Amino acid sequence: MPQSIVNFRLDESIKKNMEKVCKDMGMSMSTAFTIFAVKVTKEKRIPFEINADPFYSTKNMQYLETVIKNIENGTANLKEHDLIEEEE
Repeated sequence: MPQSIVNFRLDESIKKNMEKVCKDMGMSMSTAFTIFAVKVTKEKRIPFEINADPFYSTKNMQYLETVIKNIENGTANLKEHDLIEEEE
């Protein structure tokens, strides 16, 4: 089967970590991406669940920016809270 070259950008740290994980599993990144592409093609879907993390929602980011500004200008209403330790 003829081969094609696919180029795309990936954060350097993600690339290095993925290369290590793939190597630990005995495959190259190219093999991992090929497995992904074959699965997408056969199933006609992304083969894992993708969810939006509510932490990164616009509303929460605006809230966090406001809190940071209030802390920086000394107007934050900060309260102490108890540390909750969980047993392992």
